[in-house]
Amino acid sequence: IIRDSTLREGLDVPRVAFSMDQRLRIARLLDQARVPEIEVVAPGKIARDLPFAGKLKEQGLRIRTSGLVYSFSPRCKEDVVRLSGCLDRFDILMPVSEKRRPRDRNTKTSLLQEMLDFSLQHTAEVGVGFPHSTQADPEFLQEISQASEEKGARRIVIYDTNGTADHTEVYELIKRLRRTVDVPLFFHAHNDLGLATANSLAAVHAGADGLDTTVNGLGDRAGNASFEQVVMVLHLKGFSAGISLGDLKELSEVVAEASGVEIPGLAPILGEHVATHKSPGHLEIPELF
Repeated sequence: IIRDSTLREGLDVPRVAFSMDQRLRIARLLDQARVPEIEVVAPGKIARDLPFAGKLKEQGLRIRTSGLVYSFSPRCKEDVVRLSGCLDRFDILMPVSEKRRPRDRNTKTSLLQEMLDFSLQHTAEVGVGFPHSTQADPEFLQEISQASEEKGARRIVIYDTNGTADHTEVYELIKRLRRTVDVPLFFHAHNDLGLATANSLAAVHAGADGLDTTVNGLGDRAGNASFEQVVMVLHLKGFSAGISLGDLKELSEVVAEASGVEIPGLAPILGEHVATHKSPGHLEIPELF
């Protein structure tokens, strides 16, 4: 399952600010490409994003809408009520790093369970997300994931928030959690070391049910797992994501124009030079490439 986060993570790129019309056009193109779910509400920016979520609901698209809320926010319950009335589903975030508040493990678990209880009184489609999963104690991550599933979480999202994990670490972590929980397990990659696509594929090999992506890899710092790269890699490696490959180019170009972030000539899949050969040895048998 691909959940695209362009309309949430993409707005964390410096100088990127989509207009309402641009957001709606991108959402329609994602729907056209048969993306099943898009993340449109950011934690801490709910007031900014909810008007778009409401407008999107009027479009009659097949695509499902998703959002995020911080479990430790003093406005969490208020935010949950607002999201429940506007989105198809949302995830409650609890950072699992001991460096992020609340720092005590028992407090993290109990607060998350409390917010799950409250949320499930308003909607059935609630999941949990764990920022800094790849920098946390795997045993604690396992414990809080189990506790969340027992409380009714319908999805668990594992975040490589600072983008420093590699494919072997991601594989082992997802494999461990896959043995622990039965609900759908998603992986959210960041690209700080250029490993987001590889880490996303490793997560799928380990048993992840879904991946977060952004068109052209837009996102905080070095960006996120690139939608077009992940979709093409899954296709070539025999995993069906149900995405229309013929729509990748238009979607990428529209997002590049709206964001002002150009597609590099050397970008995998859709870069200007990906089908260009100067080596005479290559030109002898171009179909090998």
